[in-house]
Amino acid sequence: MTVADIIEPVDAEFADSEPVVVGRPRLRIVDLIDETLAGVFARPARAALTTLGTVLGIASLVATLGISRTAGNQIVGRFDELAATQVTVKARTSGGGSSSSGSSRRAPLPWNVEPRLDRLNGVVAAGAVAEVSSPGSVRTAPLRDPENITEQLVPVYAASVGFLDAVRGEIVNGRWFDQGHVDRVDRVVIIGTDVADQFGITRLDAQPGIFIGDQLFTVIGILSEAPRDEGLVGSIIVPYTVAQERFATTTPERVVIETDIGAAQLIAGQAAVALSPNAPEGLNVTAPRDPKRTKDAVQSDVNQLFLLLGLISLVVGAIGIANVTLVTVMERTGEIGLRRALGAARRHIGLQFLAESTAMGLVGGIIGASVGILVVVAVASSREWTPVLDLWLPLAAPFAGALVGLIAGLYPSIRAARMEPVDALRAGT
Repeated sequence: MTVADIIEPVDAEFADSEPVVVGRPRLRIVDLIDETLAGVFARPARAALTTLGTVLGIASLVATLGISRTAGNQIVGRFDELAATQVTVKARTSGGGSSSSGSSRRAPLPWNVEPRLDRLNGVVAAGAVAEVSSPGSVRTAPLRDPENITEQLVPVYAASVGFLDAVRGEIVNGRWFDQGHVDRVDRVVIIGTDVADQFGITRLDAQPGIFIGDQLFTVIGILSEAPRDEGLVGSIIVPYTVAQERFATTTPERVVIETDIGAAQLIAGQAAVALSPNAPEGLNVTAPRDPKRTKDAVQSDVNQLFLLLGLISLVVGAIGIANVTLVTVMERTGEIGLRRALGAARRHIGLQFLAESTAMGLVGGIIGASVGILVVVAVASSREWTPVLDLWLPLAAPFAGALVGLIAGLYPSIRAARMEPVDALRAGT
């Protein structure tokens, strides 16, 4: 048997078969997922640390935006409770100057503001006040003894019955004067906590008295706070009828009105007519700005500040992912060379590392969003706030993490794809 006898049957067998066409190598999605999972779980500790960077970045972003939204909501709520519900009415002066007696005012304010304003829809409380001019020094005994007698110059104000509620005042001890004290012209006073500390008045059961000038007044209440007029805690307040009779106080200087939220503009247009029907143009009404515009401005400023801080944290996390991914590429140089030698294309190598960094970013985004939400709830609970979080934020956070991982892995994947098989094998051995 010759060599030709052996070759001829073999040639005949191959001649009957179809020719083998060698095409471009392909990478299926399933294979890419398998390789990605294998690459991630090959070094679980490093993958966890790499993911931690994204977790911290996304958690910081979600937490800061959530806390800023929650804090902004509280700021706006605080604004609505005080500034947006206050209307102040003062009498216009006929000239450039002002007079404490009110003689130059075109339309003097009345003292009985409560029955005039309480009937308006949207008014919560209203009260009038005026500073008593030259009431004299305040002391705790009738005789002037420089060694034993405490004597102070304390501001004295005349007020109507509804003034306490209008300024949201709180009585810590005793009570506020009522309409009976006003009608009887009782010589009673309300003192602020600062005045009570100065004169050593801590109890009211013994009916302590103080002298304003040479006239004795009984202390019936101690004012602890007045959010709309903080200076009242360092002053003395008397019923307006007493100020009219004892100190010649004529008309109030201003009227403070507390309204329902959203009713300030309406009340501002009606208050002047209610207080002075014959000459409403003689009163100057001050109302807050539109609360919606102020709310949007405050919330926008707070959100922009915390958004910048969150983005900085996210950039730091992205740099961490890029650094660790680059180190991983350098350590897997031999694997990259072997894959290239076995037929893997450059795009396959690049897609593998991109998929690994994107997967770690996605997982980090999910965990970070969860951690951020927990932080927002914890901070709000500790401050007794209502947590506020946009619905789109926790839903978009995982995609943001994946995008961060994708961007962070671009340079390492490009560097891995550019490696030549021979150089990679030589460097990896």
